[in-house]
Amino acid sequence: MTERVSASTQNQALAALSFLYGPVLGAPFGRIDGVVPAHTRRRVALVLSKQEVRRLVGAIPERLRVCALLMYGAGLRLTECLALRIKDVDFDRHEIVVRDGKGGKDRRTPLPERAVALLRAQLRWVRGVWRRDWGAKVEVTGIADSLRRKYPRAGFDWPWQYVFPATRTFEAADGRRMRHHMHASLVQRQVALAARRVGFAKRVTCHTLRHSFATHLLESGADIRTVQELLGHTDLRTTMRYTHVLNRGGLGVRSPADAL
Repeated sequence: MTERVSASTQNQALAALSFLYGPVLGAPFGRIDGVVPAHTRRRVALVLSKQEVRRLVGAIPERLRVCALLMYGAGLRLTECLALRIKDVDFDRHEIVVRDGKGGKDRRTPLPERAVALLRAQLRWVRGVWRRDWGAKVEVTGIADSLRRKYPRAGFDWPWQYVFPATRTFEAADGRRMRHHMHASLVQRQVALAARRVGFAKRVTCHTLRHSFATHLLESGADIRTVQELLGHTDLRTTMRYTHVLNRGGLGVRSPADAL
């Protein structure tokens, strides 16, 4: 292959080959001279200011605005946000339970007050979708077979419905009519369009909101271990990448040029 690709793409290809020859074909090729994992660069995360977050969120269509508020206000990954179920939102405790996050871990994170009204409106709309699905015998996806055997109606029950359901249903291989959650590309596209609409001269993605969540918490004096728990990081070194904010302005070292 003569194309120049990123280190992550090279490592993904190497991992795929290792999996193919190991678990699949049962003929692991072991170590090959000259073939080693590519070195990945540590890059500083792109972070928005609080004013920029406000402008970005305000430019996103109302139906998806609550999703952006949860990614910023609760530090959710996009996939975690879209996979939220009704039962995992606790309005009384102002808390969100993230199930089966990266690494298969569950965690709790705060439900931002600013998102409550929009979230309640979203759930009212979802309830209408659910009632129609109930009559049409449409089941929600993602219910484990073991749980379905124990609770045959779980896929039809209100607590298991997605907070952000897809607009279309599909027919599964066994003939059941199913509804999945909203596709990630829909939210990604709207966030990119909103960033362009407000004139940002930077490449803003959904993950930028999560980066901004962590950075703004540290700027406000939150303990880094707490931020690690809220983000669901296994290794503290992953969270440490956000401490670059401590080297800025009044929070740390000041440029000598400011004294001129």
